[in-house]
Amino acid sequence: MSPSSQRIDAVYNQVVARNPGEHEFHQAVSEVFESLHRVLRKFPEYVDESILERICEPERQIIFRVPWTDDAGSVHINRGFRVQFNSALGPYKGGLRFDPEVMLGTVKFLGFEQIFKNALTGLPIGGGKGGSDFDPKGRSDAEIMRFCQSFMTEAYRHIGSMVDVPAGDMGVGRREIGYLFGQYKRIANRYEAGVITGKGTSWGGSLVRTEATGYGVVFFTEHMLAATGRSLDGTRVLVSGSGNVAIYAIEKIQSLGGLVVGASDSSGSVHDPEGIDLDLMREIKEVQRGRITDYAAQRGSAEFIEGRSVWAVAEKHDVDVALPCATQNELDESDAATLIKAGVTAVVEGANMPTTPIAIDRLREAGVLFGPGKAANAGGVATSALEMQQNAIRDSWSFEYTEARLAEIMEGIHTRCAETAEEYGIPGDYVSGANIAGFTRVADAMIAQGVI
Repeated sequence: MSPSSQRIDAVYNQVVARNPGEHEFHQAVSEVFESLHRVLRKFPEYVDESILERICEPERQIIFRVPWTDDAGSVHINRGFRVQFNSALGPYKGGLRFDPEVMLGTVKFLGFEQIFKNALTGLPIGGGKGGSDFDPKGRSDAEIMRFCQSFMTEAYRHIGSMVDVPAGDMGVGRREIGYLFGQYKRIANRYEAGVITGKGTSWGGSLVRTEATGYGVVFFTEHMLAATGRSLDGTRVLVSGSGNVAIYAIEKIQSLGGLVVGASDSSGSVHDPEGIDLDLMREIKEVQRGRITDYAAQRGSAEFIEGRSVWAVAEKHDVDVALPCATQNELDESDAATLIKAGVTAVVEGANMPTTPIAIDRLREAGVLFGPGKAANAGGVATSALEMQQNAIRDSWSFEYTEARLAEIMEGIHTRCAETAEEYGIPGDYVSGANIAGFTRVADAMIAQGVI
């Protein structure tokens, strides 16, 4: 074993020992480290400067109590988190996730991924993440407002447009962002629009932000396919999820000539051989706040598959492209085998770490193009950074201009990943290309700024 490999193993074992039970964080670190053997042999200064050890330790981890009252007057206590992971490239930037399964390890894995995702955009933003184990499902607007106000009463101490800029994530949409920003403005006594992104367009938000992650993953997919002489036109596509990312991915795929034949939520999935009716899906998910079963009931061509992921569609039907856009570790080894048998040629991650490590291995061994989330789903944070730019100059850009900027950024990310993989002798390996390109940009900045 080479000295660089020994160092990688030693640091990984240290990470596991120092962060017990945080399996998603361990997985994220392992996935990046596996790509770095060639880098450390080429640039031993990264070892000399202890970059591996430093980049795996957050600069700051904040945990706080969030007390709030429900509509019946009962008091509830949740836990809030903000992990400010790395600021070598700019202020911490990353979303807030409200979900009952959120723990410190969840936020650390997301924050660690965010370092490299943000670096790949080429924009001046560092990596961070936050959230709470609060469950917004079934809560009234008034309850969510009180929770968000309580959360921000502590969080405001740690954020700012040049310090740390949160955004939305799972369970945090424009409604929650509004309540959070309103409380920040109330406490700080200033209208600092750039302190949070994902705002409404009438009060400092950016056009395309809602669509950005879904559009971005499709832009990245199109570039991957184009590199091998193909396109989305005429392809059969499965998209997991039916939330914001999935809906706008479906919209962009359809505009490029693809046919999305399946989508899902936590209750199961639907197969729609005629293609997902996007207007109906939006009505059910965004207006009625309904379930995928409601879509199947109202769409004569759709078949509901209870309790199964969307990948079950591939057991009986051919599939060309798969976009996991729901949650982490949703696509496992068995699902990968199903997709390979169905003829899938590309799997591109719209969610954060939705594919298990062994599933990734199986897909790549079978010659399937694989786009990792830290590259493919960077459209959301890229457009958040564009929102920060507009806030800084007190300007507002058109939808067309902002979408063009997003498309340009996603093309740049694809080029960066592809060229880095070529440079290190592993052409077509987007996982390693993304990890190496993101890591080296951050590592060089850390060395330039000294031991801090």
